[in-house]
Amino acid sequence: MDENLKRDIILDNYTNPENKSRVEDESYIGVNSNNSSCIDNIDLWVKIEDGIIKDIKFDGEACAISTASTSIMTKELAGKTIDEARKFIENFYNMINEEEYDENALNEALVFDTIYKQANRKTCATLPYKGIQDAIDIYEKR
Repeated sequence: MDENLKRDIILDNYTNPENKSRVEDESYIGVNSNNSSCIDNIDLWVKIEDGIIKDIKFDGEACAISTASTSIMTKELAGKTIDEARKFIENFYNMINEEEYDENALNEALVFDTIYKQANRKTCATLPYKGIQDAIDIYEKR
C-alpha cells in the first residue's frame, strides 16, 4: 500500500473515527485498554450474541495511531464470529511482529504494516486489540 494512502487512511480514521460513542447498555461488555507510558486510554463496549460480535463502540483519549487502529478494528470485527475475530487479531499481531501474515485479510488494518519500525508505536496500534481480546474472554467465561 502506498505510504501517502496509508497516511490518509490513518488521518481519516483519527479525525473521523467510526463507532466512537459511549454506550450505556448493559448488554455490552465494557473493557478499558490503556498505555501507562502515554495518553492512550480507550474504553471499548462490545456486544456479542451467540458467538457473533454484533457491535463495537469506543471512546477515550488517544494518539492518532491508537484512535485510527481502534476505528479500523471496530469496522473490521463487527459482524464476525469470535473465531473469525481471533483469526483477524492473530493475523494483525503477526503483521505487527514481522511474522508471516495474510495481507489480503487485513483490509484497512494493513496501514500498520510498517509500524514495527517504530517499536513504541506498536503498543499504540495493538491497544484496542488487547481490549477486544479481554471482551471476548469475558464473554466466553459467562
